Amino acid sequence: MFCWELRSLPDSFRILTYYLKEVRMENVLKVAGLRKFYGGLEALKGIDFEVGRGEIFALIGPNGAGKTTALRIVATLLSPSDGKVTFLGFDLKKQPEKFREKISYLPEEAGAYKNLKGTDYLKFMAKFYARSEKELGEFIERAKDIADLGTRLNEKAGTYSKGMTRKLLLARALMTKPDLAILDEPTSGLDVINALEVREIVKRFAREGISVLLSSHNMLEIEFLSDRVALIDKGLILDTGTSEGLKEKYKARNLEEVFRSAL
Repeated sequence: MFCWELRSLPDSFRILTYYLKEVRMENVLKVAGLRKFYGGLEALKGIDFEVGRGEIFALIGPNGAGKTTALRIVATLLSPSDGKVTFLGFDLKKQPEKFREKISYLPEEAGAYKNLKGTDYLKFMAKFYARSEKELGEFIERAKDIADLGTRLNEKAGTYSKGMTRKLLLARALMTKPDLAILDEPTSGLDVINALEVREIVKRFAREGISVLLSSHNMLEIEFLSDRVALIDKGLILDTGTSEGLKEKYKARNLEEVFRSAL
């Protein structure tokens, strides 16, 4: 009996982990029936998803699938054509200002002010959110720790590599410890080392309770980063679940194979 238990232990842990990941936590964001029209084009066709407290939730799919449109609506940069978005109990249509108080948004093509030194850029951005000198200092110090650029923070952002710029911008997005960080293609165009560092930063802040909604077309990367994923294509969510759960459901080796089977 004892030998049988030892042999079955790895499978038991795998099954237990799978079910624990499927347990829903407190939701901070709920999207229901979200639709968006651009003229005659329906970019989002009634999508539904939720993001839990401290969860990394990813929308994955090809370019043009509707990922960025969904993120911009949650970030209050676009108005939905139909549907309901609630965040910490607040309704997007009625109280968008409450969203802006507690979220941060990092677009894919965001850039820093090239003529500002890294520290000056972080101080400039922190002033928009800090309610006191003490909080301002805390934001700046946290941002410096996130960016981890050392003395390069004393140089102009225009001299930074793409990876350094992305870490500076991620520091700006996370320095206030928002309830929800919205990250559009956070590692797009980065080399392996910089992409790994960005993923580690995101995971660290999620462990501290920050919820993360991100988008990516890099399904293999997202498999290692996210807690749950939603497969989106042509404005429709095809399926939602953990990476392990989806791979099990579709008998697939990775999320790319899952996506192909879900189409």
